[in-house]
Amino acid sequence: MPTETERKFLLKNDSWRKQAVSCTLIRQAYAHFQNDSRMTLRIRLTDDQAYLTLKGPVRGCSRSEFEYPLPPQDAQEILEEFCESGRIEKYRYRIPIGSHVWEVDEFLGNNAGLTMAEIELDSPDEPFERPEWLGREVTGEVRFYNSHLLEYPFRDWKGKDRE
Repeated sequence: MPTETERKFLLKNDSWRKQAVSCTLIRQAYAHFQNDSRMTLRIRLTDDQAYLTLKGPVRGCSRSEFEYPLPPQDAQEILEEFCESGRIEKYRYRIPIGSHVWEVDEFLGNNAGLTMAEIELDSPDEPFERPEWLGREVTGEVRFYNSHLLEYPFRDWKGKDRE
């Protein structure tokens, strides 16, 4: 079974911007399974690519994940027809550091002001280089899941929740 292992961090500052090698606008939405809120079905659409992703329950910093390419027009129709809870829109920047590529997501709309970095690893204990702009780790904190940000957007967070 394919497994995704990723760690997620807040950022200390925006010095990461000068290291970014690409930027892509991402639009995505989620459909939840009625009997199991730990599993999600994601539709993701970028400029010229689209994917359907099934994500299983989180175990530490890993979860099972199945991802399939879709024709972009089909993905757009699925977003409009089946994903009633709204969309996440964000810019994703790619930053190569050492043997890894960091992805920095700068959220838009109801989540504007939230910026997070994530790194995909081969295993939970794989070492990686920590850039100086990396802040507090938020791996496993549900409020930072993209699917959760639809229901509880960053704009509504108060006080300590924003830290």
